[in-house]
Amino acid sequence: MTDQPDITDARDICLLLRAHGEQHWLIAQVVPVLRQIEQPDSIPDDQLGAALAYLEILWLDARRRAAGTDAACAQLDLLDRDSDRVLYDRARRYHAAVRRLRVAVGHRVTRLTRLGTDPSAMSTPGSEVIAYAHGDDAALRPPVPFDPL
Repeated sequence: MTDQPDITDARDICLLLRAHGEQHWLIAQVVPVLRQIEQPDSIPDDQLGAALAYLEILWLDARRRAAGTDAACAQLDLLDRDSDRVLYDRARRYHAAVRRLRVAVGHRVTRLTRLGTDPSAMSTPGSEVIAYAHGDDAALRPPVPFDPL
């Protein structure tokens, strides 16, 4: 029989696994869809709405995973830090790196999915959304107020 290590508290390992799972989800599922939407002419205009809806669903799942990762981190904070300092520090660093990735991806998702919040500002239905999704952010900037004086 093999000797198994004496793991008295696996919260650091739990955080490592959760952070790895979240990182993998962001890189393998969310980022490829983001890249495709952000690339000009990669998605036909009539399918862009469906692609953005799919991105929103992926992001909702990513946020659920992030909540699990953050909960594991909170559990790790309750750990007696004298147990295994090396594993504790690695888990915290990995979590911080995944949080940075999450924030970066989140900014890109938000930039794309908050489109169309003010439908009255759109002259041709969807044209500004399509332009913005392909990198033309001027299409959705608020108009400059006119001051005749």
